[in-house]
Amino acid sequence: MVILVFTIVLLISTLLCLYRIGRGPTPPDRTVAIDILGILIVGFCAFLSIKSGRDFYMNIALSWSLFNFLGTLTLAKFLEGKGFDE
Repeated sequence: MVILVFTIVLLISTLLCLYRIGRGPTPPDRTVAIDILGILIVGFCAFLSIKSGRDFYMNIALSWSLFNFLGTLTLAKFLEGKGFDE
């Protein structure tokens, strides 16, 4: 029962994030939604790792979180109008 509820909550959260990415009124709102979507993907990977008992999904989650962080920093610098070397 707990697994079903967890899966449904993650799916609903993912749909809400996708809605915010598509209809976000400002670019910072979309940036936050993309960041939260990355966190949800890490949650899905952790859930799959626990459910299947394989370490592979945790490696994906760790890599995804690193790329998500770097992508968020890059997008924030772009929205500020600064170059990547500043």
